[in-house]
Amino acid sequence: MSTDEQVLDSPEGWVADHIRRYVATGGAEGHEWQPGVYTLLLTTRGRRSGRLRRTALIYGRDGDDYLIVASQGGAPQHPSWYLNLLDEPDAQVQVGPETFAVRARTAEPAERARMWPRMTGIWPAYNEYQSKTDREIPVVVLQRR
Repeated sequence: MSTDEQVLDSPEGWVADHIRRYVATGGAEGHEWQPGVYTLLLTTRGRRSGRLRRTALIYGRDGDDYLIVASQGGAPQHPSWYLNLLDEPDAQVQVGPETFAVRARTAEPAERARMWPRMTGIWPAYNEYQSKTDREIPVVVLQRR
C-alpha cells in the first residue's frame, strides 16, 4: 500500500473520531479503547472503488497473529472491510504506535471454535451479535508479512 495515497476513514462518526485520535497520538489515545479492550486500525483496499479504507476494530492475539471479528453488530451482511479482505487479503494495521503489513485469512472451523471464546472473553457482546444473525460471524486472522 502506498503511503502517498489518501486513506478514507470510516463514515461512522464516532469511529472516524476514534481513528483521528489514534493516528494523531500514535495510539496513545485509542489503543486501549475501554479497560482491557484494545483496538487496532485496519486499512484495506476497497473492492469496488480501489481506494484505501480504514476502520478501528477490537483485536485479540493468537501467538504472533492478530484476531478480529467481522460482526457488524450482528447485521445480516458481512462488514465492508471483511468483503474487501476477501477480495484483497493484503492489508495494513496500526497497533499502538506500530504500523505494519498483514495478510488476512478467515479462520478455519476448528480454529474459529478455539478463537471465538477468546474473542468473546474480550468483548462478550460478540455472542449477542451472533444470536442476532443467521450468518456465522467470521474470525479473521491477521498474519504479519
